[in-house]
Amino acid sequence: MTAPTRIVSWNINSVRFRLELVQDFIKEFAPDILCLQETKVVDDLFPLEPFQELGFEHHALHGQPMHHGVAILSKLPLTDVTRNDWQANGEARHVGVTIEGPAGKTVRLENVYIPAGGDIPDREQNPKFGQKLDFLNRMTDWSETIDTPTILVGDFNVAPLESDVWSHKQLLKVVSHTPIEVEHLDRLKAAHGWCDLGRKFYPAPQRLYSWWSYRAKDWAKSDRGRRLDHVWSSPELEQSAVSHEVAEKCRSWVKPSDHAPLITEFAI
Repeated sequence: MTAPTRIVSWNINSVRFRLELVQDFIKEFAPDILCLQETKVVDDLFPLEPFQELGFEHHALHGQPMHHGVAILSKLPLTDVTRNDWQANGEARHVGVTIEGPAGKTVRLENVYIPAGGDIPDREQNPKFGQKLDFLNRMTDWSETIDTPTILVGDFNVAPLESDVWSHKQLLKVVSHTPIEVEHLDRLKAAHGWCDLGRKFYPAPQRLYSWWSYRAKDWAKSDRGRRLDHVWSSPELEQSAVSHEVAEKCRSWVKPSDHAPLITEFAI
C-alpha cells in the first residue's frame, strides 16, 4: 500500500532566522512537502541548500525583501507554478503548483498568506483591513473557476468559528475574528465547496488553535490561541485526507514562530 503524502503548512516568520527550527522539524516529522508563509526573503537568497540536503529537491518560491513571502519545498516534482497577486499590489502572498502523488492522483496545491489586516476592523479608518477583505474577494472569484482537484493551505489570518478562539465574546471586535471577516471567509469557502479539513478531523466545538501571541509570558498556560492557519480541499479530495494535526510542541522550541505547523496526510 502506498504511504500517504504528508503536507505541512507553516507560517515560519522568517525562514533564515528559523532555519535550524525547520531542519529539526523535518527530521522529527518527516514531511514530503513544506508550504511556508512569511518567509521574509527574496528568492535569490532563499536557503535552498539545507533543504536539498534533506531531500527537498524541488521548490517554488515567491519572495520579497523583509516582508511576506511564500515557498513550497517538495520531495515530489512540482510543475505549473503560478503566483497570483490577490493583494493587487505586487506583494508575495501566493504560490501554487501541480503535484502528482505516489498513488497517481494529480492535484493542485495552493499556498497563501492572507494579510493580517491591521488593528482596526474598519476599511475607512484602516486601509489594511479593506485590503484584506478585497484579497478574500479576489480569492473567492478565483475559487469559482477551479476545475482541478485542489488543496489550499496557508495562514488565512481568520479564525472563523466560536471555538477557533480562546474567547469568542472578547474577540468579536478584534481583527481575525470579526463577523465581516468570517462572512468573507464563508463566501470564499462556499465558492468552491471547500472542505475545512481541520474541522473534519476535530469537529467544533473541540479546541483547535494554531497561533499564540508572543506577548503571553507562558503561551501554553494561558492558552489564548486562535486558529488562523487552515488546510482546505476540493470536495472530491475530502476522502483522500487521512489525518490532520497541529504540531503544538513546536511553539515551545527555541526561537519559535508564533504559529505552529499543520500536518495533513493525503492518499494521493
